[in-house]
Amino acid sequence: MSKLHIKTGDTVVLLTGDKKDRNKTGKVLEVSPKEGKVIVEGINMVKKHAKPRKAGDPSGIIDTESAIYACKVQLVCPKCNKPTRVGTKVYEDGKKDRYCKKCGETF
Repeated sequence: MSKLHIKTGDTVVLLTGDKKDRNKTGKVLEVSPKEGKVIVEGINMVKKHAKPRKAGDPSGIIDTESAIYACKVQLVCPKCNKPTRVGTKVYEDGKKDRYCKKCGETF
């Protein structure tokens, strides 16, 4: 995969998963286009055993976010607050913009 419909800082909703995670929203922390995955704040939490690497680092069992496939999340429009598909407008000067397919607002 090379191009994703989601960028860092977007608000997304989880489309799949078990009942406790489905329809949760969160902010995208990191995007990995090569793998086609994203890391979303507060979603897909895993336990990680960590040693302190230097003074002041947390140690023990830490909760952290894990990556999920980008196709399993959908962007939430900031204007209409609904999960929406993303369209792309290309202007005459070559600039591209993403827009909401429901209300037409650009991101």
